[in-house]
Amino acid sequence: MDTLIAGYRRFRSEVFPAQRQFFAELASAQSPGAMFITCADSRVVPDLITQSDPGDLFVCRNVGNIVPPYAQFTGGVSAAIEYAVTVLGVRDLIVCGHSDCGAMKAVLKPGSTDRMAAVGAWLRHAQIAKHVVDENYRIEDPQALLAALTEENVVAQLDHLRTHPSVAARLAKGGLQLHGWVYDIETAHIRAYCADRGRFVDLLDASAFPHATPPARMSGGHPHAGCLHGDAA
Repeated sequence: MDTLIAGYRRFRSEVFPAQRQFFAELASAQSPGAMFITCADSRVVPDLITQSDPGDLFVCRNVGNIVPPYAQFTGGVSAAIEYAVTVLGVRDLIVCGHSDCGAMKAVLKPGSTDRMAAVGAWLRHAQIAKHVVDENYRIEDPQALLAALTEENVVAQLDHLRTHPSVAARLAKGGLQLHGWVYDIETAHIRAYCADRGRFVDLLDASAFPHATPPARMSGGHPHAGCLHGDAA
């Protein structure tokens, strides 16, 4: 706690005075361009990874970067998504997993949550990813298996995201993009899911960023011509 208070003291005495006008402008409203759904892991810091300022990202964190299917569970994550899409009008929704994820390790070893009933129940929303891995992957190496599950979990949560009415409505008419990322803590690399290719690719390798957005279908929407969409987030 002493470290946190010392940090706050530096913020008040050094950082805040230099940006007083910026914080004054933030005080009455927010208009983030993106929602960032990621794990509660302390090593994953969305603002640091994306070099974003206060007000740029609407962040939702939980164990395992889970997005429960709308009809099954309407809790805090569902409320945050609905608010971000309906009220804040975010243009991008990012689901970001990460390397060495404790939640994914627990999914691989269900008995590890026997003494944590709430955690075990929450991680049932990631079981779809485990089934995909069990049925379609033949991996012996534990680290490679964990990496595969982490990616499949991001894809599963993107599928869950589309069950939310506010998201489905915006996707149908365009104006909202979905993104699935996996952040490597050791190397700082991000791999992004490309729906058209059905796999993860390096976020910076492509000439334009890969996305996981289905085509818009309603009048006024603009169907995507391919996986690599050139509009900026």
